[in-house]
Parts: sequence; C-alpha cells; structure tokens
Amino acid sequence: MKNFSRRRFIRTGLTGMVGLSVLPMLKGCRVGVNDTIRLGFIGLGRQTIYLVDGFNQIPGVKIVAGCDVYEIKRQRFEQQVRSFQESQNQTVEVSVYENYRDILERNDVDAVVIVTPDHWHAIQAIEACRAGKDVYLEKPVTFTIKEGIEVVKAVRNNNIVLGVGSQQRSDPNFQHAVKLVQEGRLGNLTKVNAWVGPPPKPYDLPEEPVPAGLDWDKWLGPNPYVHYNHRLNPPISLDPPRFEEFWAEWRYYKEVGGGFLTDWGAHNFDIAQWALGKDNSGPVRIIPAGAEGNEYIHFIYEGGLLVANEPFTDDQNFGVKFASDDAWVQVFRGRFEASDPSLMPVAKDAGDQDVPYETGTPHLEDFINAMRSRRDPIANIEAGHRTGSVGILGNIATNLQRPLNWDPARERFVDDPEADKQLHRQYREGYSL
Repeated sequence: MKNFSRRRFIRTGLTGMVGLSVLPMLKGCRVGVNDTIRLGFIGLGRQTIYLVDGFNQIPGVKIVAGCDVYEIKRQRFEQQVRSFQESQNQTVEVSVYENYRDILERNDVDAVVIVTPDHWHAIQAIEACRAGKDVYLEKPVTFTIKEGIEVVKAVRNNNIVLGVGSQQRSDPNFQHAVKLVQEGRLGNLTKVNAWVGPPPKPYDLPEEPVPAGLDWDKWLGPNPYVHYNHRLNPPISLDPPRFEEFWAEWRYYKEVGGGFLTDWGAHNFDIAQWALGKDNSGPVRIIPAGAEGNEYIHFIYEGGLLVANEPFTDDQNFGVKFASDDAWVQVFRGRFEASDPSLMPVAKDAGDQDVPYETGTPHLEDFINAMRSRRDPIANIEAGHRTGSVGILGNIATNLQRPLNWDPARERFVDDPEADKQLHRQYREGYSL
C-alpha cells in the first residue's frame, strides 16, 4: 500500500485526527484489554481472503468461525484459517456453517465480520447487534436508506461497536487531504470531485445452472428473485487452487446492487463527506446525469457547494479532488497531487512495504482497539450510513430521471412522495427488518 505504514498510522491515524472525528465512548465492555478477541465471518468470498490475512496479523485476535451458502468457500476458509493457526503453533480452532445464525448463537464469538452481498447486510447486522456481537461491516453498509436508518438504531440501542470497511479513512494520504480541508488551508472550496463511476445497469446476464454446493435461494435471501449467472458468484476450485479471477458482479446490476455509485461511492463519497463535516448529514439536492445540462451526477450541499461524481484526470482514476480559487489537492490510493508542494503529505517512511489494500491492518486494528476501549471506530455506523445514502440518492434520482431535493435532517425527500417510495424496497416473502 503506497504511502502507507503501520508506524505512520499509529502516529497520525488517531491522535493526529483529533478534531476531525469525535469518537464517543460506548457502554459496556465485552472484552478486556488482554482478552483474545474471537471473530466469526459471515460471507466467505474474495474480500474475506484479504480480511482474514489482515485480522490474522493483529495480536490478540483469533478467527474461529465462518459461514457461507457455498460449500467450496466454506472449505477454502477452513483451510486458510487452519493453515495459519498451525503455522503459529496455535490450537487449531475453526468451524464452518451454512447458516449465519449458528455463529450468532455462539457465546464464545465476540464479533462478526459481515462480508456478504449488500442485500444481506442490514438483516445480518441487526441480528448481530441484537445477539450482542460487535460488528465489522463491509461497505456499503446497506442496500436502502431505510435499512441504514434501522441499522444505526440497532447499533445504538444495543451499545454495539460497529466499524465500517471504508479503509481510506485509515490511509494517511486521505487523512491528510481531509485535514487540509478542515483546517481551511485550501481556502473556501468551490468544487469537490468525488469520482466513483456510474450507477448500476439492468440485469441482463443469461441464466446458467446453479453449481453444486451453492444454495442460491439462501444467497438471494431477502432479495427479489434473479436467476443465477457465474458473474454474480465467480467460480473457484481448491484442486487445482483457483480463486476468484474477478470481483463478483452482483454489485453492478440494479436488481442486486447499487453499481459503482454505491460500491466505490462508499470510499470516495466517504472522504468528501468526512472532509466537509457531513458525517451526520448529506446533500440537499441531487441532479442526475442528463438533467440541467449535467454529463455526470451532481450533489449540492447546503451553501451551494457542488460535489460532482465526475472524473478529473486524463486516466479517470477513482479519487477525490478538493478545489478552491487558490489551491487544490487530489488524492487516490497510492497517489497524492497538489497545486503547491507545501500541501503535500510527508514522504513515506523508509522500509514501508506495499501490501494489498484490503489487507492493510491499521483500519482493522482501529476496529479491534475500539472493541477493547468501547469507543466508536474511525469509520462508525453514522458515517457509513450517511456515505452510503449519497450513492443511493444518486441512484434514486437516476431512476426517476429528475432532480430531487433532500432533507438530510429528516432523511426524507422534500414534498416528494414518489421519491420517498424508493427509500426502501419490498423483500421476498419470509424476510423483514
């Protein structure tokens, strides 16, 4: 991970962010300072491989359980965890399940890591909160805004520590950009580019046979029925070893995902919201592409500031640009550029090593430390919900093909019953929040 190190995160990631984020203390104490934290994983796809490697690097953490509706993924997870525990001369202790509730019922599991497709997040997170489990929840936190509201309630009503997988909050480059904005070093902003990509497209993949060992009905869960295609659940094998060759594409189809707008929006809209002090708020107007002469989706914030889902470099890399009349900075994963050298972050430490972004441990360490101290992590549930809402709002405006006015305090559209109907969607029979 370029420009990233554990030493620099420890030095700047928390103490250096005083004033950027308020981390309230939560009631209760499920684990002591020196207790081993025992984790269970719900959803065992490609992202879980990275997260297992990351959590395994943290002292005092042990992964003991995993759940997935695809048998071969359960087998892969068990092999991965078992191999690590044996290599560390630990007592081998890992169980796998098809039903996530089997993990929630275990008294010896302190927290769950939810890495399922977005349409499962809300139900599983709420049930985990009610079961007294702390939660590391992958982004975007929910599929609908109504779901996000209910997850926030469940976290706070049950005094749960919930961390969102928005890792860029723990990246010193993004932290530096946020700090520059919040300290006013760029002057009065005139525009923010948070480029994340397009909304989802209609599901148009051909139907294929469901592979042996995959319970497609359970994979769908509350989601309205769509037929199986391997692009939604990439094939893998254990002999010979062959893991996912691409990210599961359910995220790009509106029937089962929010497109790049929520998938990458959960990263770059998150940085924009954080810098603007909008972790408990959001835009007041959403203008879809094609309306009012826009080529891209625009979000207008109180005071008129424009946050545009619009590329700003020739290579169209996903990233964030903060600009005023006098200065600008733009930040990407592994890259930082500025209008003046004085705005650049400190050069990375000698001896830093590049690692896969999802495996970088500082964000995961922050969650574990938050569990021990009963405080909110750097990416808490309110921030995750409000960030996810931005992408969802863009999708709703795109669906209706007209500008929308949003009341972030009430989390409702302004005098717009038609738009309000899209704050949630109907679940399949047998499922509810």
